[in-house]
Amino acid sequence: MFEVIIFQIVSGLSEGMVVFLCAMGMTLILGSLKVLNIAHGSIYMLGAYLGVMISNLLTGIPGHFYLGIVLSTILCALFGGLVEILVIRPIYKLNEIYQFVTTYGVTFIMMDVTKIIWGGAPQTVNQPAYLQGPVSLSGILLPKYNLALIIFGIAVFVAMHLFINRSRFGLIIRGVTVDRLVMSIFGTNVPQTYTLVFMIGCGLAGLGGAIIAPLSAVSPGIDFSVLVKAFIVIIVGGFGSLNGAFLASVIVGLTNACGILFAPKVALGFPFFIMLVVLIVRPWGLLGKPIRE
Repeated sequence: MFEVIIFQIVSGLSEGMVVFLCAMGMTLILGSLKVLNIAHGSIYMLGAYLGVMISNLLTGIPGHFYLGIVLSTILCALFGGLVEILVIRPIYKLNEIYQFVTTYGVTFIMMDVTKIIWGGAPQTVNQPAYLQGPVSLSGILLPKYNLALIIFGIAVFVAMHLFINRSRFGLIIRGVTVDRLVMSIFGTNVPQTYTLVFMIGCGLAGLGGAIIAPLSAVSPGIDFSVLVKAFIVIIVGGFGSLNGAFLASVIVGLTNACGILFAPKVALGFPFFIMLVVLIVRPWGLLGKPIRE
């Protein structure tokens, strides 16, 4: 029983890291641009499909799986830039409901486009050879790929934390978030900054989709499931909080995994229960700040 619990913990953490990548992109866009991107789950789905397609097309080339991840991430970021310029930018000054409806429309368009290109059949891709199978840790067999996802998720979190808090562009992002008018007076190209932030957020979503593809078949509908989980993570962690998104992803991943193990019939409701408790006790999230501040 102890081995089963450890296995579920690893499984939950690996799933949490993937959700974190998607939620981190949404948090970055929401915190900096004040745009609730409903199409974020569709970008995640696009990254998964592109990762599978590119990896399978390049089979026989050394590192084809990683090339698929890198190229799908870049393509999703470029696609996000186009969406921001052509769809989001014209409605920045309008009421938030227009952003919601517009990005919701993009979701439906992308859903149909992916079905036209890849069809409705599930798409699969193999894990890299040296990440297949289990590894023994203190006599407990754990899947290598899941462990790799956990390590990768932590590495991305650290890298993004340093990028936002230590880099020059991270300083510009934080400045634009606080007061875009002042930043524009000081010579910052605010529209360009918004586009780059949106591209980074969409690239992170595409990255999450590409790395999860070997663990589950890629099919229509995965966009909605990850979008719901990402929303829960943002609400639990706190709007605009990168650290909160990471903490909430771990909590949601472990909660879901433990729910499947101990109460599978109601496991899907566990993350919603966590969100409900947080909203009652601390409406601004675990690491968020009250709006009045």
